Order: sequence, then structure tokens, then C-alpha cells
Amino acid sequence: MKCKITRNAAKMLLKEMEGEENKELKLRAYVTHAHGDHAHYGLGLDAPTDEDVVVATDKGIEVILKKDDPFLDGIVIDYLYTPEEGFVITNPSKGNHGDH
Repeated sequence: MKCKITRNAAKMLLKEMEGEENKELKLRAYVTHAHGDHAHYGLGLDAPTDEDVVVATDKGIEVILKKDDPFLDGIVIDYLYTPEEGFVITNPSKGNHGDH
């Protein structure tokens, strides 16, 4: 499975993950709901389970993804400042280039 984190997202995620209470946790990306040919995503800090795979990224952040979920393979985690500030997760490999 593949996951990409942009520079902006990595900067914001590392700030959160460096907190003492989060030292043992990894970033989890998950599908909040899926319909048709695309999904909507969420992020959180968590520990992996037997149902997960941990993917290393080029930004030094490991991401937990649920095994065998095709909507998670190939996601891109970004952080945008406009039009609203926040994280955006897309999956260009599945034709999902943003919310509708």
C-alpha cells in the first residue's frame, strides 16, 4: 500500500505527534464513508492492530492503513491554508481529487 504526505501536512502532523502523550502513537488514515467509486477520509493518532498495515513515508511519518481497503491505497495527505485551513485527503489513483 502507498501513502504520500505533503510538506505542509508533515509540518502540521509532526507538531501534533511530538507531544509527550502521542509519542507511542502513529498517524491513522481511515475511510469515514464510501459511496460509488470514491470515499471520504479521516485522520487520527492510534496504535496499529492485526487488521492494519504500517506504511513508511518519505517525510518520516508512519501511517496506519487498514489492510485490503482499496480506497486507502494511494492516498495523499495534504494541509491547505485556503479556502479553509485544514487537512485534505484525496486518492488520485482512484479518481478522487477532493470532496464534492
